[in-house]
Amino acid sequence: MTILDKILEVKKEEVAQLHQKFSRSSFSESKLFHKDRIDFASALKNENRISVIAEIKKASPSKGILKEDFNHVSFAEIYMSGKADAISVLTDQQFFKGNISFLKDIAEIKTVPLLRKDFIIDEFQVLEAKANGADAILLIAEILAATQITDLTAVAIENKLDVLLEIHSEKQLDKIDFTKNKIIGINNRNLETFNVDINNTANILHALPAECVIVSESGIDKKSDVVFLKSLGIDAVLVGEHFMVSPNIDFAVKEFCEWCKDEN
Repeated sequence: MTILDKILEVKKEEVAQLHQKFSRSSFSESKLFHKDRIDFASALKNENRISVIAEIKKASPSKGILKEDFNHVSFAEIYMSGKADAISVLTDQQFFKGNISFLKDIAEIKTVPLLRKDFIIDEFQVLEAKANGADAILLIAEILAATQITDLTAVAIENKLDVLLEIHSEKQLDKIDFTKNKIIGINNRNLETFNVDINNTANILHALPAECVIVSESGIDKKSDVVFLKSLGIDAVLVGEHFMVSPNIDFAVKEFCEWCKDEN
């Protein structure tokens, strides 16, 4: 059984618990459910630079704890002051040591859009994201059937959430309705082995419609990586571990955002 298989087993249990604890209507009782969202798609469209989605990530299955001295609100404040365009909040508990409360806490002070990053397989997780202040959700094509992508995207749109649809190979392209899913993340990490190859972005990019907003994810930690991705014409990057392992996150964010400007 792969790490991904183990994660999905746990997600099914978590979804069952969500259905026991909540009804569809109960999510709307949260004040954050009705808070005006910040447009995620617009935040990723900057003519003069690559946009930065900075991720709050305490741990990973492959590397363990990334940050012992972990304060999600402080990191969010650093990301916002460092001019990140959006913040990704990992909410998976068992494998990434996240929590849905991280999202809620940051939503109370957000000045940029928040992406809920988790292994979403059920509409209740979408509603839970909305109720805790998300502006967008991540859907992972590798773990979803075409009908699930369609249905979960519809729930997100109905609740005024953007969707970042993540793919890992061209094999997943036939699942996607690009008239509905226009923000595409290309993950450079193999979800079965967790190995990373930044060239995965280049390998898949040519097969995507020109009108898509393209986000390159994982393994981006050097200026040369950013220069390479600029040459491909991608719109945004999602970066987490590079910031989390830095001894000075504030400096790392500001430096990275400078790399993303066109004049570099």
